[in-house]
Amino acid sequence: MLIFFISITILILGYKFYGPFVEKQAGIDPTARTPQQRLDDGVDYVAISPARAFLIQFLNIAGVGPIFGPILGALYGPIALVWIVIGNVLGGAIHDYFSGVMSLKEDGKSLPEIAGHYYNVVFKGIMLVFTCMLLFFVGVVFIMSPAGLLSNLSYFEGTFLAGNSFWVLVILGYYFLATLLPIDKIITKLYPLFGLLMIVMTTLVAGALLLEAPHLPQVADVFAYFDGHSHDDLLTPNPDGLPVWPLLFLTITCGAISGFHSTQSPMIARCLTNEKYARPVFYGAMMCEGIVACVWALAGIAAFPGGYAELKGMLDMGGPGMVVNHIATSYLGVIGGVMAILAVAIFPITSGDTAFRSLRLTIMDAFKVSQTTLHRLALSAPLLAIAYFMTLLDFALIWRYFAFSNMLLSTSVLWLATKYLFDRGTFHWVTSIPAVIGTAITVSYITTNPIGFNLSMEYSQLIGITTAVVCFIGLVLQHKKRPVRAI
Repeated sequence: MLIFFISITILILGYKFYGPFVEKQAGIDPTARTPQQRLDDGVDYVAISPARAFLIQFLNIAGVGPIFGPILGALYGPIALVWIVIGNVLGGAIHDYFSGVMSLKEDGKSLPEIAGHYYNVVFKGIMLVFTCMLLFFVGVVFIMSPAGLLSNLSYFEGTFLAGNSFWVLVILGYYFLATLLPIDKIITKLYPLFGLLMIVMTTLVAGALLLEAPHLPQVADVFAYFDGHSHDDLLTPNPDGLPVWPLLFLTITCGAISGFHSTQSPMIARCLTNEKYARPVFYGAMMCEGIVACVWALAGIAAFPGGYAELKGMLDMGGPGMVVNHIATSYLGVIGGVMAILAVAIFPITSGDTAFRSLRLTIMDAFKVSQTTLHRLALSAPLLAIAYFMTLLDFALIWRYFAFSNMLLSTSVLWLATKYLFDRGTFHWVTSIPAVIGTAITVSYITTNPIGFNLSMEYSQLIGITTAVVCFIGLVLQHKKRPVRAI
């Protein structure tokens, strides 16, 4: 139980004390006019209160990411909690905050456009490709997962509602409306309520686990993990030999660090009415997502007295959705079962529709297309049509490409934020250190994974670390050639 409270305390202290230090480096100006105040268009640049903006940002970045990822990460044991906390405080919260701040400073533009400003057209093109790829994969994944859940509910057995294709078309229809309509028609009205639902559900699950769970991890379990292990043992702490480096970091992204979040930040940056709200909205939403991730990582460990084998068996049988249902119904009864269905059905849909909306914004920004109704319709319709055909492919294959593009984009955003701080002449280490680590992890993953180069772990680690160091040296050398400028 103590390890859970330590984890939550570190996340809160990170926001309270490290957050203001990071904010100071970013150059927040409460007197500056925001993009919403200068570019109000009634579609995307619409004023939103900070509380509502926080709940929308929280729900947009969360979905089922901080639920499913930590449940899968629980296979690694208590080390999953350690990664969530360290990754969030030193990486994820910083990543989310600067993705929002840079967009605020650049008229609410998407990150690829900002990359073109601070680096060059090549880096802009790379970020544009991987941003669009990630958003598209997120949208497709969050069509397939809720459709699969809804079509398999016992309530619908024997009816047309049990058909997967039916739910795919229903979800696609909703995505079409949410992508096309102004942000204040659906998203700003409903999503704060769904954000509150996630907070309530997480609080109830956490309370039930702390009171009733049979196998709560202890602080000693974390020390025992490190004590007396060789380097190789630490990399493969479970019976199936799943390597911590780099797979744990790709398994638990939401809650620790996720590139998808940077695609959502510009959407909210266009709606803030003061730059001072950036920390509570962007940094605060990520800190809260870290708490959600800690709860579900704890649930994945504590709710299974049989340990790894029992959790792995249920995951093999029905995936993380079945684990969520098991935990919720076991500890919260009927109410928990209803909330579990809502969580794994509604939450991914709220991330999927904002993924497609962000994809629309990113593409139209990149090609300087005005956001008229006709233009939005002309782009949204073919994107969602292609997404439908993608749902016919293997879910596991799409998920692997999603995981890689997610980590690659988060690392790219951290390098972009490093350049932003370099140009400001402020303390760049808050972003450059996690950028170096993220590069090492991302390169190690793609060089060792079958979807990449399928090299040995030894070579992959060496290539990853070398690439990260070379990138940092290159950035320093490039920066020395240019004068520091105030922003």
